[in-house]
Amino acid sequence: MSDRLAGRTAVVFGGGHSGDGPPGVHGIGYACAATFAAEGAAVVVVDRVEEAAERAADAIRQAGGRALAAVADMLVEDEVNSAVESTLAAFGHIDVVQNNIGQTLLGGPLDISLEEWRRTVSVNLDTVFLGARATLPHLMQTRGSMINISSTASIRWTGYRYPAYAAAKAAVNQLTQSMALQYAQTGVRINAILAGFIDTPLAYRELAQGDEIESIRASRNANSPTGRMGTAQDVANAALFLASSDSAYITGTMLPVDGGLHARVV
Repeated sequence: MSDRLAGRTAVVFGGGHSGDGPPGVHGIGYACAATFAAEGAAVVVVDRVEEAAERAADAIRQAGGRALAAVADMLVEDEVNSAVESTLAAFGHIDVVQNNIGQTLLGGPLDISLEEWRRTVSVNLDTVFLGARATLPHLMQTRGSMINISSTASIRWTGYRYPAYAAAKAAVNQLTQSMALQYAQTGVRINAILAGFIDTPLAYRELAQGDEIESIRASRNANSPTGRMGTAQDVANAALFLASSDSAYITGTMLPVDGGLHARVV
């Protein structure tokens, strides 16, 4: 590692370590939090599940990094603000923010209820809005970077029947670009990562539909143009680039990390 984030504070909303999934498979939020810490940042891991937040923070500290666990439901504005206040009390400033909350829902308009639709859109979109609302004033002080985790499903049909998720992530893209241009002259950079088929616990937890782990893995590998899924670390490497000064002239970008899936027509 090269200490690219030395002296900076990163807040990762949805950075907890769930502890589930196949051995060695981690979520994107945790992989990014651990990578930021390994590159010198003080990291605040925010998760609505206290155990997940503490597990991630403990793992970072055991690896020699600095980390604080904070508990917040990202759909409750007061709790989001409280996590930001805890960050400032502990480290004094915020330089990097990653909005990582996501939830899929299988089923088209004839399969899901209006309530399910609204819940899925809210989890994927409102959490980004609230994360931005709480942290933008502080990022403007440090000329910092915000990274929103979106999906290739926001621009392409990926083979999964989850239009609520796809529509919400498409809205995340436009929110990202709108904010990026609105705040460009403040020095804040705001970008999104379009994640493709990534090997994370989410895939097995929400997309399994009774299939065995190896069946799910084989199917997702086969659906990737490269013949294999990406890893959470692949996304973390891209997030590190966007968080660091290496991307100082990049804002409003949708960066695919998907093995070429965004370019495929058939």
